[in-house]
Amino acid sequence: MPMTEVEPGEPESGLNVKALAIGLGVLMVIASIITAMSLIGGSSDKAAAPLREPLFNSFVEIDGTFTTCASENDLVCGRAFNTTDIGINLTTDFEWAVFGNEQGGNCCEHYLATTKEGLILNFGGEYPTWSADRGHTWDEYLPSLFSQVGCREPKPTLPGQEGLGEGSIVQATNGDLISMGWFPYPSTSGADQFYAFFYDAADEEWSWCFNRTPEPFYDRSWQVEVAGPISGGIYGSGPWGSLVISNFWHQVQNIGGQLSTDGLNYDYFPFPNRDANLDQMEVNLSASDLGVEWDFTKPHKEMRSFPVPSGGLYFPSYFVNGDDAYLDTNLDWWKGVTLGGNSLPTQYCAMDSSAALHCLAKVGTNITHQVSWDGGENFTQYNYSFPGAENIEEWEWHSQGENDLFVLAVRYQSAEGPDIDVAYHAREYSADMTPDQITYIGLGDLDSTSGAGQDIRFDFASMGILPDGGAVIAYHDSSNPDPLFAVELTLPVYGPAEA
Repeated sequence: MPMTEVEPGEPESGLNVKALAIGLGVLMVIASIITAMSLIGGSSDKAAAPLREPLFNSFVEIDGTFTTCASENDLVCGRAFNTTDIGINLTTDFEWAVFGNEQGGNCCEHYLATTKEGLILNFGGEYPTWSADRGHTWDEYLPSLFSQVGCREPKPTLPGQEGLGEGSIVQATNGDLISMGWFPYPSTSGADQFYAFFYDAADEEWSWCFNRTPEPFYDRSWQVEVAGPISGGIYGSGPWGSLVISNFWHQVQNIGGQLSTDGLNYDYFPFPNRDANLDQMEVNLSASDLGVEWDFTKPHKEMRSFPVPSGGLYFPSYFVNGDDAYLDTNLDWWKGVTLGGNSLPTQYCAMDSSAALHCLAKVGTNITHQVSWDGGENFTQYNYSFPGAENIEEWEWHSQGENDLFVLAVRYQSAEGPDIDVAYHAREYSADMTPDQITYIGLGDLDSTSGAGQDIRFDFASMGILPDGGAVIAYHDSSNPDPLFAVELTLPVYGPAEA
């Protein structure tokens, strides 16, 4: 498929080298002119104008009530993170609010998301956890003693006694919250338990059901909305479908997943073989007049799929030959192609409310960002490079059409040894994909690894963007034994997106 390469220069050591070189060149020209004027007897009382005003001049502190940490053991506090205006190489420190396990994580991870109403969601630990006020207060949903009426597998539980767990959560386009929790270890409530947690936006109520459909040792879940309305036959019908897969089994054996059309009762849902030869369907991946809710329904990238505004779920590069898969609103599988008959360039793609289709990929120690404005027929590309990186370990991104904002969070191992957490902001990406800001999040002084058995674990990158444009990003450094997450406090005034 056609692709245009953006050539504004790639970031190196947190700087846009080409932009910096151009800036230095302009300064040299100005200096030469002033010198020449002095040699011929001329004079100038005016100072040379800056190349442009600093980007940060328009920034404001959204919330200044998070004070700096009183000690290294404090978690809920403000911490100054080094931030650079890439275009003019201007560096400053901005405050971010920092949180830990008590705000929804566990020993090894946070599963972060945001909602169109401005909630910060975290389901890294046992139960859905959220904040409605940018992190000042937090709520947690614990299951009731008995599950809801209508659960096909009723089961009592002891709230708060299910043992260690982990979960996934995402907002559907109608405002509902679909999530799952897995409790692997023996406890007073049982062992290897799968709970569905559901928030009905219309009724403003949480509910839960026990499900015994997943594979043994389910492992970390990934979850996504199947855009509806769904007519799923034996799976039922509803405004959307909720699809959950096991990180372990789906990647190792392609066993399949679990699907629900009510957010509470899940059934086993088979996936096609990776070498299957399915009938082809053209899928419309372009859209217009999308609501702001499409900025908040992106799943974690490891779900490797995204909801389609016209309905269904798209899996880029699903098959071994690079072809895409498509799950329609009747829950039937197809080989998917764009209206022009093309496949998408990478397996990590998603849309936002601007109808931009973003596709990203890790290539060695680079990350490519491609954007299509015509439903996947043509792409423009920008390449993020990390010259000091020996390996990119974890990464994630989100975009907002409402604020014309793209944020990439990367955790890479530096040549010196420790892992570095960085976040790139590309504002007004619709006009120029070049990032304008890089932030080094945390101390960058800890070498961690994903997976069971590791002494220092950071299992996966996770992030979201609030309606006001503030990023929420997981990271890890030596200030705490477990992973942390930070909420951006200083940013341009976009104005809150309307739900």
